[in-house]
Amino acid sequence: MATTSYDVLILGSGQAATPLALAFANAKQKVALVEKSHIGGCCINEGCTPTKTMIASGRVAYLTRRGQDYGVHNSEGGKNKVAVEMEKVRQRKRDIVTSFRGGSERRLKAAGVDVLMGEGSFVSKNEVNVLMDDGSEKAVKADKIFINVGERPAPPSFPGWEKIPKERMLDSTSIQELSIVPEHLVVIGGGYVGVEFAQLFRRLGAEVTILQRGKQLLPREDPEIAEELKKILEEDGLKILLNSEASGVESSTSEGLTLTAKTKDSAPTTTIKGTHLLHAAGRVPNTEALNLSACGLSVNKRGHIEVNEYLETPTPNIFVMGDVKGPPAFTHISYDDFRILKNNLLSPNSPLGSNSTPATKLSTKARQIPYVVYTDPQLGHIGLHEAEARAKYPDRTIKIAKMPMSYVARALETDETRGMMKAVINGETGEILGFTCLGIEGGEVMSIVQTAMMGKLPWMTLRDAVWAHPTLAESLNNLWGFLE
Repeated sequence: MATTSYDVLILGSGQAATPLALAFANAKQKVALVEKSHIGGCCINEGCTPTKTMIASGRVAYLTRRGQDYGVHNSEGGKNKVAVEMEKVRQRKRDIVTSFRGGSERRLKAAGVDVLMGEGSFVSKNEVNVLMDDGSEKAVKADKIFINVGERPAPPSFPGWEKIPKERMLDSTSIQELSIVPEHLVVIGGGYVGVEFAQLFRRLGAEVTILQRGKQLLPREDPEIAEELKKILEEDGLKILLNSEASGVESSTSEGLTLTAKTKDSAPTTTIKGTHLLHAAGRVPNTEALNLSACGLSVNKRGHIEVNEYLETPTPNIFVMGDVKGPPAFTHISYDDFRILKNNLLSPNSPLGSNSTPATKLSTKARQIPYVVYTDPQLGHIGLHEAEARAKYPDRTIKIAKMPMSYVARALETDETRGMMKAVINGETGEILGFTCLGIEGGEVMSIVQTAMMGKLPWMTLRDAVWAHPTLAESLNNLWGFLE
């Protein structure tokens, strides 16, 4: 089998892969990209893009039902009627995904990147065997190899799930292809993915139960934030069981299932009857097929490939990007991985193949990690949580500012007052250490505070700023009145 040589080979087409492939191709390097399923990785195809598209449909249903609150009716008397056409919701999602993916495919083709649809396995540190989708094999070698293969939903660990029909035993990918709204959706996992889908399908008309093994939803968040979100979801009609985990499931009828759950206290076992089950607890890295030992690499106990702060591995010509290197698993982190590698390997001071380094070598060290949970209202966070700040700076005075969204004029005007915001402050210097906004457009409000943190502005600058009235940003004048 003949071997094709490249300057750069990228395994997987996650959010770092496509821009990196284009950057090297534009630098006149010969580039190949190996992808076993679809260009764009999880974000475009099964993650951010499709889920937020569907969540937008859920919000329209929610606002339609709330029409009377604003004096808007679609029927005579009673509550506004909502009819959800799930096939239309799904098709809208599919169309947007196809558009996004098609744009990436066109850019790669125009740049001259060789896209190999298949799965790569290392033969040596420079050689990879690609099992193509058509069953054929290709041998490729490259001076530099980048791994961006991502993660996939973790399978359930409780007995009986394998016997549930796949159209009712769902993960975060397959649930997006439903053609009907479940009568009763049971969600295993109260993390970011679980709460987003739970609220979405409740708004589309399903009865929804969340089973969370921990003492709160969203285990990383401050307890009062998690409790506020729980209150919001319960107000929306969701049933939430904390300190509970699935111990088994079986089909009860041709269209139903029975889930058995156990709690961490002395309460008896709980039985939940539903029609569909979403397992939204954890993800696993796609490293099994890589044959990493052939290139001198290994994985940690969770299956991730560990790297240093420059995304380098112990094998000098191999780099790792995105979720497969371990948390935090966010699209914007994967894209920042691309920026780091582009700077460090393609900057004017570091031509490919030379031993020189750029004037400023970028790293993952101390980079900010913002994120948004697309519940409604959104939960946006940046920086340290309160417990993290107190643990990191035990000798400093940590101050906290908390304010309900019902104190925000814009939230009152739009009748979107659910939630709260919270800031964590170094009481000695005024430095903003962390910020959370669970509220209308919480991600956008968080981004304002993130910008202040990037500029190292103290909280007093936000307090004294002249924000346009009446904007959500204006809340950053008032939050600090609650600092203590």
